[in-house]
Amino acid sequence: MVPQLKISIYADGADVRDMIAARDGGLVKGFTTNPTLMRKSGVADYASFAREALDATGGMPISFEVFADDFDEMERQAKLIATWGEPVFVKIPITNTKGESAVPLIKRLSAAGVKLNVTAILTLDQVRAVVDALDPDVPAIVSVFAGRIADTGRDPVPLMREAAEICSSKPKAELLWASPRELLNIFQAEECGCRIITVTSDILRKLAMVGKSLDELSLDTVKMFYNDASAAGFKL
Repeated sequence: MVPQLKISIYADGADVRDMIAARDGGLVKGFTTNPTLMRKSGVADYASFAREALDATGGMPISFEVFADDFDEMERQAKLIATWGEPVFVKIPITNTKGESAVPLIKRLSAAGVKLNVTAILTLDQVRAVVDALDPDVPAIVSVFAGRIADTGRDPVPLMREAAEICSSKPKAELLWASPRELLNIFQAEECGCRIITVTSDILRKLAMVGKSLDELSLDTVKMFYNDASAAGFKL
């Protein structure tokens, strides 16, 4: 049984078929994409993909990312992307590839009414700078890459709790737990006070396992090993 969750689950990907399946599944409340996922899915025309994705996601929030490295060009792209529809959030990376802060751009865009999803955040100093820059009357998403923090051997939970407290000063700024590594992260994110978590389709499918008997799961695992050994025709 899928549990009742306060946190909003956003599907992360760039395959329109997966987006439709996630929409029809009734569990997700929004969608996110990025250039890496788009390239992996074979997207060649950004604007055409965006139109298909907007149709597929049925008016739910969806984030599309700028791909420039120059802040003036980022701003131009952001304002263009923002015209694609009411559900659109524009993803702005916290820095460019030179490590230069995008906070001045974030401040300008938010003040202009552009709904932002500030991405690739990994430190509390970055969270503070972003939240300070956001217009309190304009919706925004603050995406902290908790999974990448965990990849360095650090526990992301204390950091995410503090990030949630920082974001509380701007009620329209929603903290997002990005790059989850396992189903457990959904429950950790909710307990930390995150408003959103992005999940890939493989994690989304695992929600059906919530609450499953561990004895039953143990037996299923034994059967899997036995059936795979039989199918492989192993002999000793």
